[in-house]
Amino acid sequence: MQEMLTSLSTYGYLVVFLYSLGGGMVAIIAAGVLAHLGKMDITVSIVLAAVANAMGDTLLFYVSRYNRAAVMPYIVKHKRKLAFSQILFKKHGNKIIFFKKFIYGLKTLVPLAIGLTKYSFAKFSVINVVSAAIWAILLGLGSFYAGEAFTRAGDFVGENGWLMPAAMLALLAGIWIYLQQATKKKGKSE
Repeated sequence: MQEMLTSLSTYGYLVVFLYSLGGGMVAIIAAGVLAHLGKMDITVSIVLAAVANAMGDTLLFYVSRYNRAAVMPYIVKHKRKLAFSQILFKKHGNKIIFFKKFIYGLKTLVPLAIGLTKYSFAKFSVINVVSAAIWAILLGLGSFYAGEAFTRAGDFVGENGWLMPAAMLALLAGIWIYLQQATKKKGKSE
């Protein structure tokens, strides 16, 4: 665990920035843990993550608004997610710009979907910047203050090599059981 954290701290700020352009949840959490260990500065990490996250979403919005032809081939593969993000946006409005930052898989599609609509670019930008700042502060400080717990958990998993494969098998079994149940329920209603 310590070797991984040392190598991350070498290029940490660059990784936080680049990774936050597209999502950044793992990067800001790792930066918070590294800041807890004294290897990074939490304030710089939060600012970089917030700026990059806001820039990434703004770029996605802008590209889908003004270059639809280039975006459409990529969106075609994700029609269901795109439709879901449109439904969420219609149902929850501006709040979805904030909440999508915490939902994996919707982070990139929501700005693309909103860019395809006639939604105000200025309004999106303001909500997006405020949301990115809140997102980075919550995750950065949360992981900073939980750094000791993250470090102990990482050390524990490192010392017990069997734990991760067992957890993965349990997760896969849980997914398989869930899908079996979901399929069974669907079959009974027909």
